[in-house]
Amino acid sequence: MLNFELFNPVKIIFGKDTIGNLPTLLQNKEKILFAYGGGSIKKNGVYEQIKQALIHKDVYEFSGIEVNPEYETLMKAVELCKKCKIDFILAVGGGSVIDGCKFIASAAKYKKNDPWELVMGAQSEKAIPLGCVLTLPATGSEMNGFSVISRRSVNAKKGFFSAHSYPEFSILDPSVTFSLPERQVINGIIDPFVHVTEQYLTYKINSPLQNRQSEAILKTLIEEGPKAIKRKEDYNNRANIMWCATQALNGTIGKGVPQDWATHEIGHEITALFGLDHAQTLAVILPALLQHEYDYKKEKLVEFGKNVFSLDYNSEAKIAKTAINKTEKFFRSLGAKTRLSEYKIPKKELKHIAKKVMETSKGVKLGENSRIGENEILEILEIAWPSYK
Repeated sequence: MLNFELFNPVKIIFGKDTIGNLPTLLQNKEKILFAYGGGSIKKNGVYEQIKQALIHKDVYEFSGIEVNPEYETLMKAVELCKKCKIDFILAVGGGSVIDGCKFIASAAKYKKNDPWELVMGAQSEKAIPLGCVLTLPATGSEMNGFSVISRRSVNAKKGFFSAHSYPEFSILDPSVTFSLPERQVINGIIDPFVHVTEQYLTYKINSPLQNRQSEAILKTLIEEGPKAIKRKEDYNNRANIMWCATQALNGTIGKGVPQDWATHEIGHEITALFGLDHAQTLAVILPALLQHEYDYKKEKLVEFGKNVFSLDYNSEAKIAKTAINKTEKFFRSLGAKTRLSEYKIPKKELKHIAKKVMETSKGVKLGENSRIGENEILEILEIAWPSYK
């Protein structure tokens, strides 16, 4: 096992009707930015619950944070925070809203000229504290310090990390997910699934506990995912999926083990260029990447096949290859597309995508072995392009 440090200060309040805990959680906060995305929280009753909980606070609302939060939009909130001397940010929504608020929190305290520098690697020295009410489980942003921001003017989608970006608390009420559109439910299953594989499907390093924790999340998502499509108001089902999404990226399963993240890096560029949902890109790229990197991931793919899909063949190669096929079939069973051609992305654009990925990574090769460069990315994209048979 590799050396590691683990730090996670986020207080989780999980369960039905837990939004009612907000007055206690915010008792020492006065000027609050209440930030959210579109109008969905006004349709499912969450907005009114929040307003009631904040009735005795000085509240400033900021709406319109996009699915892929835009730098230009977020900078409007940054100016509002500065002008009104906001002392706490309450992010209400899914991962995009939370990611956006993490940027707002750091950018509002950034002393240099261009807060985009934070996304490009500059370190934030402090941030406005924030808390979350999660309405769409998927990214795990409610319990980590990571954030992903887009900037349309330069066709960029970049992630950044700050120790100041951890929420003070996150409220997770599975019942608020009952009204989610099917597309978002599907995304909320695929996203944590791939978060786990990025930390699990690498190479062996004698980490049995992390392996089994990862396999437990994957098996739970495989068991509970299809139910979520059919049973829109099954509280226990939605609770299990919500907790899987949080556990998939709160730092625990990735400590002491090699990590990949090439699927995410390639997917981010596809989102930036063509506007696909984040999870849609992951469902396309992961099976293709596993095929391409088969020789380097074979041992873990065999474990994956045996322990997650319960495969029992005499041939390890058959187990590994079947596990890749079953992963793609699982995504498709949820209703997800798994090929670039299904999204009408022209094959002639693949070289451009590969080039953009490497530009964004500043020439640093991707993957746990740091061997995936522009040529390899193009080969992965070519595997991911043909129609599914």
